[in-house]
Amino acid sequence: MILKTLDGKDFFELVRFGSANLKRNCQEVNDLNVFPIPDGDTGTNMCRTIEGGLTVFSKDEDIPSSLGETSKAMSRGMLLSARGNSGVILAQIFRGICKTFAGVDKVTPSELADSFIAGIKQAYGAVVTPVEGTILTVFREASEFAKAKLTDDSTINDYFINHFHQAKKSLAKTIDLLPVLKENNVIDSGGQGYVYIVEGFLNYLGDKVDLDFEETLVEEEKHDAVTADLNAFTSDDILIYGYCTEFIMRLQNSKVNIDEFDVKTIIAELEADDIKGESIVAFKDGDIIKVHVHTMEPGIVLHKMRRYGEFLTTKIENMALQHNQTLENKNKDHKKYAIVAVADGREIANRFIELGADAIIEGGQTFNPSIEDFIKAYDSLDAEHIIVFPNNSNIMLSAKQSANLYEKKGVDILIVNCLSIPACYSALTMLDYSSDDLSTILYILQSTVDNVSSLEVTVAVRNRHLDGIDIHNGDYIVVLNGDVVSSNTNEDKAILDAIKKIENIEYKEVMTIIYGKYVNQDSMDDLISSIHRLYPDLEIVPVYGEQEVYRYYIALE
Repeated sequence: MILKTLDGKDFFELVRFGSANLKRNCQEVNDLNVFPIPDGDTGTNMCRTIEGGLTVFSKDEDIPSSLGETSKAMSRGMLLSARGNSGVILAQIFRGICKTFAGVDKVTPSELADSFIAGIKQAYGAVVTPVEGTILTVFREASEFAKAKLTDDSTINDYFINHFHQAKKSLAKTIDLLPVLKENNVIDSGGQGYVYIVEGFLNYLGDKVDLDFEETLVEEEKHDAVTADLNAFTSDDILIYGYCTEFIMRLQNSKVNIDEFDVKTIIAELEADDIKGESIVAFKDGDIIKVHVHTMEPGIVLHKMRRYGEFLTTKIENMALQHNQTLENKNKDHKKYAIVAVADGREIANRFIELGADAIIEGGQTFNPSIEDFIKAYDSLDAEHIIVFPNNSNIMLSAKQSANLYEKKGVDILIVNCLSIPACYSALTMLDYSSDDLSTILYILQSTVDNVSSLEVTVAVRNRHLDGIDIHNGDYIVVLNGDVVSSNTNEDKAILDAIKKIENIEYKEVMTIIYGKYVNQDSMDDLISSIHRLYPDLEIVPVYGEQEVYRYYIALE
């Protein structure tokens, strides 16, 4: 097909085909990651983010023809689903593009080009220190080139063809822009993910033949099966946490005045005594209402909500069975200060709660929480100052974006620059509100984080060469404060080599070892004995963490 203008339905299809093409090539994008540790991999994060923009419409007939209406809903869906650095940047790219579509039914190729230029500013502005040789470069150069190639006769197809070809050229150059990419002879993973998205655009427009594409679309539209841990709630258990209830509803003209309807009406209903909803997230987009609430009475919720409209989708889950939920503290009393921390595994979450955290967001290397996960955690608390520990470099950007988006009056969100689980553990041991001074509390927490040497031990999932270290798939590798410092087929040797590289190790007094799910007692005892032989004065405190990806989290202070 040849498009001379772009409307809301075509925009949705572009993104849908782009999402499907990215999902089909997701593992290839993940494999390009330079870091040899299984993180919330780039391709996976980008897939989950862009899919969030598609799920705002449950049926094709619900998609507005107005570009402004469609893009606004999709942009918000991506933003709330964004996870990991690559996902947040992708969401910001679309946010910048979609802002220019406000109030517009369709755009010309020239107007589309201007929208992509606006996306450049939005994406670069979302990153504290933009790095060239990444998805930012690929998107920027492709957008600038495609705009420059426009003529009076250009179509939407022409724009995206030029955009795609320049994106591929820019992607090929990323290997020369970032030394770490050159060292490992790979191109940027985020840039590759973006190229696959634009390639999907061309699949929709018919400018690239793809015989297997329909099968990919069918697979992309399937919902993941819900796998419940049936042992998490037995016939003898008592329902304590209630049900996580979510729905998307379309307001009906026969029931309400859609233009004047205020979402606060629904929030008030959910807070009423017969529902007593908690962790309420509700927003209105045109005639669409999206709601998340925790309640003991999901049936009453659904019954009352039909006063206003009809459901497009519903989901009700016993929170004892949820795998990727926000773990909330039972105490909902008003507090001046509260702590939200990202935790990797149930036992680490329990430890953080014991040390004073008020709400836990499950996440870590293999699962990066979304911006919406952070917002839900904030809403679960009644506090004036919420202090957040992201505990992973790939989660930090999502945390910062959530703080910028959070709009509840009287609440400020403060992000601690903490990039590891062991540093957070040490900081929480120093948690002290007795000064009743926010700056003092934050200073103590940040100072503790900054003075902790954090070691993370895992198994390499790909061959790489980083900072002069040859890493082979299956090696034990140790990350010290974010940098890979040792790799060995012998785990204890890899850990001891890393410890020796810690600056001023002779002045460290306490070592906390958080050991994971697959570490047996003999291995743990052998490691402690080996460390004691080298550092007999070091006090070693073992803690069971149950984490899966990292065999050990180690903090020295």
